[in-house]
Amino acid sequence: MRISVCIPTYNGEKYIKEQLVSILDQLSLDDEIIISDDSSTDNTIHVVKSIQDSRIKLFENNKFKSPIFNLENALKLAQGDVLFLSDQDDIWKPDKVKITLEKLKSVDLVVSDCELIDETNQIISESFYKLNSTKPGFVNNLMKNGFLGCCLAFNLKIKESVLPFPKNIAMHDIWIGLVASLLGRVIFIDDKLIQYRRHGGNFSFTSSKSKFSLFYKIQYRMIFFNQAIKRFLQVKFFR
Repeated sequence: MRISVCIPTYNGEKYIKEQLVSILDQLSLDDEIIISDDSSTDNTIHVVKSIQDSRIKLFENNKFKSPIFNLENALKLAQGDVLFLSDQDDIWKPDKVKITLEKLKSVDLVVSDCELIDETNQIISESFYKLNSTKPGFVNNLMKNGFLGCCLAFNLKIKESVLPFPKNIAMHDIWIGLVASLLGRVIFIDDKLIQYRRHGGNFSFTSSKSKFSLFYKIQYRMIFFNQAIKRFLQVKFFR
């Protein structure tokens, strides 16, 4: 079973090497890391190339200007049987791959818990689940997203179901999680398999107080609901 780790990067020079080392230590020689870079203006590309590992496949000069569609590009390029999503600035625990693969023998998508760390690797929260009040289920996660992208891993069935991404979704992780909840078997496990870094440069506002208006929150939930149901019907009856 070949693993593809999908990483969308943009100006991630500060932490990307530590992240990649923590991943590579767990992969076999047949696995791959797909890095889709969204035209970084810092030294991200240089840092990635300096590692010199053939399992890293770097795709440069993309111009998505969006972490959502940059991640979609990485998924499209991935050749593995199992897909792990990763940010550019976290740290994987040494047993992340082993534990996740064991769970994926009986389900289609695995969500793990994680610790939250700051810029200096100090733990600021022992559990994202607890901080976020994460609960399983389609409705629960439509109302309060617990599908933290960097904690997701899934099989080809889910990959094929979520691609292509709708053009008007607010974030990729909730899209993948909601579609998986409708079309497959999803499990939330208590194992804390990564250290999830929170800092001023993060794209995602997950685990932080929302800056969006009530109208926007209602609107994007309606979009997710409609698009997820539409994709469910497409996969079930037209593919």
